[in-house]
Amino acid sequence: MNNKNIIWEDPWIGLTFNLTTIFTSTVAFIIVFLVTVIGARKLAMRPTGMQNFIEWVLDFCRGIVKANMDWKVGGRFIVLAYALLFYVFVANMMGIPFELATNDSNHYVLWRSPTSDPLLTLTMAGLVIVLTHIYGVMIAGPGAYLKSFVSPKWFLLPFKLIEEVANFLTLGMRLFGNVYAKEILMILLVGLGVMGFEYGFGQGVILAAVTMVPTMAWQAFGIFIGSIQAYIFAMLAMVYMAHKVEAH
Repeated sequence: MNNKNIIWEDPWIGLTFNLTTIFTSTVAFIIVFLVTVIGARKLAMRPTGMQNFIEWVLDFCRGIVKANMDWKVGGRFIVLAYALLFYVFVANMMGIPFELATNDSNHYVLWRSPTSDPLLTLTMAGLVIVLTHIYGVMIAGPGAYLKSFVSPKWFLLPFKLIEEVANFLTLGMRLFGNVYAKEILMILLVGLGVMGFEYGFGQGVILAAVTMVPTMAWQAFGIFIGSIQAYIFAMLAMVYMAHKVEAH
């Protein structure tokens, strides 16, 4: 429970970098990139193997886009939906098999789900919100975009601004909260399983056997949570985008 991230403070600018999150998020990006490149490397009319998987994910993302906006407008966002869905899914799954931490007094975390860091999830949420405004201006036009904040009545402007902040916070914190809770409970179960060995090998084996079933059950539930949260993140991103690029 006292695990800490590896932090590096820049001596020149004064910025603080979370090296644990940087490393794990980069690994997630590399996994998504390699799977996508390998799957799309040799395209065939009858897809098999990795290409079949990539096309299935794209079809799933196409359904997400079509559920929120007209395809003539939303077709350009299928790559964004694919990237968000696939990346968040991989990032959520990384901490399910195990979490690595140093075995010293500092307990520095070396490996976990990067989406259990609120700074990463809020940064991703901020990127989504900024993109919705950029495309809102590009597609709807500056006039229609600005008018949407005072439509249907001008006094709704403060509430529209509050809604933007609420969308940003809920999109990022929902993902963080679910993944963080998943990993905290996993740490508690594993810690309980190994704690018995401090009192003897026999007690350790008994306690490890007792906690094995709930640990495996929680791992399975963690896969479900990670998958659902990836879907919700991509879906809400398309919902927010539809509100900016389409007239309602």
